[in-house]
Amino acid sequence: MENGCVESFNGKFRNECLNENWFKNLKEAKQIITEWKEHYNTSRPHSSLGGLSPLEYLKKIV
Repeated sequence: MENGCVESFNGKFRNECLNENWFKNLKEAKQIITEWKEHYNTSRPHSSLGGLSPLEYLKKIV
């Protein structure tokens, strides 16, 4: 294992985004990946944050 964090993210990205979508073209791929990335970085619960989403965690610590 080179970097556990990167490998964990790559696995989640593949399972939750790439394996779930069939892209018709590059424009659609960019749109779907951007939407997934925004969801991942704002509202998706993360085990490393105690099951909170990044926004929930930020509100908790501020």
